[in-house]
Amino acid sequence: MATYIVLLGPPGAGKGTQAQIIAKEFGLMHVSSGDLFRENLKNQTELGKLAKGFMDRGELVPDDVTIAMVKDRISRLDCEKGVLLDGFPRTPAQAEALGEMLKGLGSKVDCVPYISVPAEVLIERLSGRWTCPACGRVYHEKFNPPTQAGVCDADGGALIQRDDDKSETVERRIRVYGEQTAPLIAYYRNLGVLAEVDGTQSIEEVGKLMLAAIRKVA
Repeated sequence: MATYIVLLGPPGAGKGTQAQIIAKEFGLMHVSSGDLFRENLKNQTELGKLAKGFMDRGELVPDDVTIAMVKDRISRLDCEKGVLLDGFPRTPAQAEALGEMLKGLGSKVDCVPYISVPAEVLIERLSGRWTCPACGRVYHEKFNPPTQAGVCDADGGALIQRDDDKSETVERRIRVYGEQTAPLIAYYRNLGVLAEVDGTQSIEEVGKLMLAAIRKVA
């Protein structure tokens, strides 16, 4: 029977790294909502065209369009062992729709690992990032500083701080995530499938805890 996992965690929690670990360990297909939208837009699918219409008007893409994209993706052959969903669902309404979709396939969401990290730690992680515009190398003021402040070790170029990495932007992203996702965390906790993991630990330790939580149900 296929395994379905929903991965939750705020920006800067390390979801991308952990998603790779989980998907590889359990042979799951990693389905990111961002990749899903890009694929449909690039291939100009009917759903992609529909989504683009809303996006071009500056409107949110309706849940039923997003859900249809997810349904199409998880029905493919490469998802037969199961799926790790990343970035979807974002709301309890989407979570209910996902539950109904999986119920129709004779399955359900098996586990929802949630990487929990305090806001102040996330701000420190994200707002100290600097990037070399020439080679794309990323540094961090505290965790991975360049040899010479403001200068790329690789090519000597001047480092810049992207808008997404500025403290005010980071704080807003984290606040919005908390507002949008807090009800989702409560939703899955009530279903008894939420596995909260302390994301302030090392990547290895967080990975071990997440794999252990999933093995109990997978």
